[in-house]
Amino acid sequence: MKTLFEDLFFLKERIQDPQMKERLESLQSKIRKLRTKEGVKGLLQHKKIAKVLRDMAYEDELKKLQIELIKMQNWIYENKKRLMIIYEGRDAAGKGGAIKRFIMYLNPRKYRVVALPAPSDIEKGQFYFQRYFQNLPNPGEIAFFDRSWYNRAIVEPVFGFCSEDQYERFMKEVPEIEHALIDDGIILIKFWFSISKDTQQRRFDEREHNPLKQWKLSPVDKQAQKMWDKITHYKDEMFSRTHNSYSPWIIVDSNDKKLARLESIRYVLSLIPYEGKENTKVNLHPDPDVVQRYHRKSFKRDI
Repeated sequence: MKTLFEDLFFLKERIQDPQMKERLESLQSKIRKLRTKEGVKGLLQHKKIAKVLRDMAYEDELKKLQIELIKMQNWIYENKKRLMIIYEGRDAAGKGGAIKRFIMYLNPRKYRVVALPAPSDIEKGQFYFQRYFQNLPNPGEIAFFDRSWYNRAIVEPVFGFCSEDQYERFMKEVPEIEHALIDDGIILIKFWFSISKDTQQRRFDEREHNPLKQWKLSPVDKQAQKMWDKITHYKDEMFSRTHNSYSPWIIVDSNDKKLARLESIRYVLSLIPYEGKENTKVNLHPDPDVVQRYHRKSFKRDI
């Protein structure tokens, strides 16, 4: 390897063309990365060099963003702010994986992940929002909702878990309730992780054949492909009736899971005015090709 670097240096010193020099410098940088522990590990797993380098670039960018998330969490805690992030999307859209990367290095005393099971018989007789209200963020806390009260907007009507009256009541109440929460000081972000039908099927196949991921497949998941068009109908209704200026839906193209993780983190960081943000060296502007506000006339991403 030393001889290789000597040869590259020899060529670099003798080449006059600026473009060729630039390509040599790029090659040197890639070789240095491949010599690291992570690079060697990837090569030993028989990954292609291009894939190893992409994975390393992703991990490097992710760590930089996670450092900013720690700064953001400290600001929220010190200023007694309340941040609530809702993650919605079709099955296998990557919601859980995105949350995992968000919280990886956060202080566990200052955040909660809320992933509620199916309601009990007692909860079914309560005010629908009651069990979610019990999990709203406290001052200085972040609450990550892995699915939310929006189950009643899509999953429940699609699979017959609620009546038409219950569905209509929810759709009328939720904008007013979210408006009240925001007026009370909660910072609310609503993500929809969007995937294509083919991507969903491919991820289901991966789960089915991977013993470590089979637990992720539920009876409802297995019906998702058959119910695709019905889910699309209720998804469109949800966007049309619950998207507004104070509580917009933020659409994340999640066909590339790693890109979706990076850009959703970037979006949150771009919104919160945490201390030290102006001095960061990482890009905090989300890619508009990956993250965008829902627009009634233009959104057709996962249909």
